[in-house]
Amino acid sequence: MRKKKYPRIFNILPLLLPLLLSGCGSALMAPKGEVGSELKSLILTAFGLMLIVVIPVIVMTLLFAWRYRHSNLMAKYAPDWSHSNKIEVVVWLIPCVIIFFLAILTWQTSHSLDPHKPLADKEDTLEIQAVSLDWKWLFIYPEQGIATVNEVAFPVDTPVHFRVSSGSVMNSFMIPTLGSQIYAMAGMDNDVHLIADKTGTYPGRSTNFSGAGFAEMTFDAHVTSEQDFQAWVDKVRNANDDTLSFPDSYRQLAEPSEDVPVKYYSNVSPSLYKDIIDSFRYGDGGQGAHAEEHDEVAMSAEAAE
Repeated sequence: MRKKKYPRIFNILPLLLPLLLSGCGSALMAPKGEVGSELKSLILTAFGLMLIVVIPVIVMTLLFAWRYRHSNLMAKYAPDWSHSNKIEVVVWLIPCVIIFFLAILTWQTSHSLDPHKPLADKEDTLEIQAVSLDWKWLFIYPEQGIATVNEVAFPVDTPVHFRVSSGSVMNSFMIPTLGSQIYAMAGMDNDVHLIADKTGTYPGRSTNFSGAGFAEMTFDAHVTSEQDFQAWVDKVRNANDDTLSFPDSYRQLAEPSEDVPVKYYSNVSPSLYKDIIDSFRYGDGGQGAHAEEHDEVAMSAEAAE
């Protein structure tokens, strides 16, 4: 008897499967924080509910193809069949029930996983101001009086309030392992609350295309112990005597640049983040928070005349 010849690909297919599946890993499926864990649970729950419809459809498709194959003469032949109330009930009722449960789940998680919802009291939360630039990330620590470029650090098990804005076009701030993303828009003060329950270094990036240097617009998020975080803050303070203020040194930093290395600023203007936002809000060419005051003075002078 002649043996059937199969393409060689079938002989090496078992060896290729691990390579084909090697890209299935995802930071969302390996969370390191409370928000990320809840998002993973939501994804798996919704996926499981949808499989209630998908799996039976796949199984029935294969069974029908087998039962009503051309060579099966035992299958019932019913050319005039057109409708079944029982089948209609099953086909419509099950998806409607699943959609009902998904609607409830979506409503609840839209509120419980709201990125603007604080995870703890303000006194127990670390505030970090994040500004997207072309093509780098600026992180300002208002309480510590320091700033960094393309590197952020915070203690483990400490709620972090990221206030997010943009010094250029719209971007999106995300540390996938920790959870939600939030958009960074010029002239707007957005925010997202995150927390990490394990120490480590987690990649962060922009998830909204913003031009030529978008691919290198990444940063490292260092989650450390409280003691190591304080040591990191001291390292930034002692790294140099560079001061970041608006508009002079900030304008230099904001110039478009690609693949920017980590940079530390040991001194930061207390109103830097507000000045960046106000520069877009008032269009004052660098006066920032003082624009409103100048406008009031000008209006008073015109009224006096």
